[in-house]
Amino acid sequence: MNTTRREFLQTAAAATVLTPSLAALANEKPAKAGSKMRLGLVTYNWGKGWDIPTIIKNCSVTGFEGVELRSTHKHGVEINIDKKRRAKVAAIFADSDVELVGLGSACEYHSADPAVVKKNIEETKAFIKLCHDVGGTGVKVRPNGLPKDVPEEKTLEQIGKSLNEVAKFGNNFGVQIRLEVHGRGTAEIPRIQKIMEVADNKNTVLCWNCNPTDLKGDGLEKNFQSVQDRVGINHIHDLRDDRYPWKQFFGLLKAADFEGWTLIEEGRVPKDIVGAMRENRPIWEKLAGA
Repeated sequence: MNTTRREFLQTAAAATVLTPSLAALANEKPAKAGSKMRLGLVTYNWGKGWDIPTIIKNCSVTGFEGVELRSTHKHGVEINIDKKRRAKVAAIFADSDVELVGLGSACEYHSADPAVVKKNIEETKAFIKLCHDVGGTGVKVRPNGLPKDVPEEKTLEQIGKSLNEVAKFGNNFGVQIRLEVHGRGTAEIPRIQKIMEVADNKNTVLCWNCNPTDLKGDGLEKNFQSVQDRVGINHIHDLRDDRYPWKQFFGLLKAADFEGWTLIEEGRVPKDIVGAMRENRPIWEKLAGA
């Protein structure tokens, strides 16, 4: 199962009789000079109505290097697609200058009903297989609240143990589990920290989500530093909106020597999404030092 990215793409190319340049394009793209960070998009609301060629085109023309595909959207990369479609998706991305960063699922493990938790774990495993097949490197999952009448510590431990199960499974496919800082109550960093203490399989990383709750309690700096060694990827928002302290946040990323993705995930949809992406790129470059 531990197929390398290069080996997988070579197999996909042969199976689908596609361009022979795929294997040459399989190597990771270098970071921009002057920064260890990279800019990408989450197809949450910006891009939810785009198919894959449109996603790639719009990311390419705006300088977005990668994309996380949110489940249920028009691109159609879902756990029920067949092997042929999976190989085609992998080939399309490999033959472009936009990297498939991963898949955004809605899998969650906080329910008080064990059957619901088990269903979400099995669905996560299906997303892991899909992510491997299409050439991505990680699956986003989330906590999504604290059930009433259940001790908080029990719920947080349950989430952490579930993460260990799916992370172990993901290891077999070279697919990372990315826990989004999310949910009423569960988005508060001290609770996220407790979850990650239980989720000690290093194949689980945090997806920092740039929430207003990050500023609560001890403030952004101490909250971020309390979990920075587990942060593997970041969801940022429209950088033209300064309600989140972007300069301070990017300073913390640089101080932590963060290398990797900062992906714009924005709920509010502008009339001109591509124009908004163009305007975000130079702001990001200034913040990231690219």
